[in-house]
Amino acid sequence: MIKVIPLEIMTDKYNQYFIITEDVKKIVASSKIKNGMVTVETKHTTTGITINEALECLESDIDVFLANLIPEDAPYSHCHMLRDYGSTGGNPTGHLKSMLVGNHCHIPLVDGKLVAGSAQDIWFCEFDGPSQRTINIIIQGE
Repeated sequence: MIKVIPLEIMTDKYNQYFIITEDVKKIVASSKIKNGMVTVETKHTTTGITINEALECLESDIDVFLANLIPEDAPYSHCHMLRDYGSTGGNPTGHLKSMLVGNHCHIPLVDGKLVAGSAQDIWFCEFDGPSQRTINIIIQGE
């Protein structure tokens, strides 16, 4: 059986990080699937999904690291008129950060519980907010 359940998040900052582990656990429990695999996937090209420890200092370090690696003021090609959209593409850093962070994670599901390390949490990363965002929680199993 496969279930795809959306998780909606409204972000309110340009770059923002959310720990969504408890939301994912609640969605998995409501699915009634006991054994299989859970995939958490963002539907947006300027957001990311990753697994890491839920520490404020680490969140700050990740933000600073990505900002240093992908500075806002670099001469990106994406900052030009996009005829298809009828406007200027001004979010190249969001696309590049998303590419580095990744857009999904996989976690085994055994006896109705996510099998992850004690310090592993699921993060949703916003790199082009504020915006309404959708994350798919895909539960496969029996």
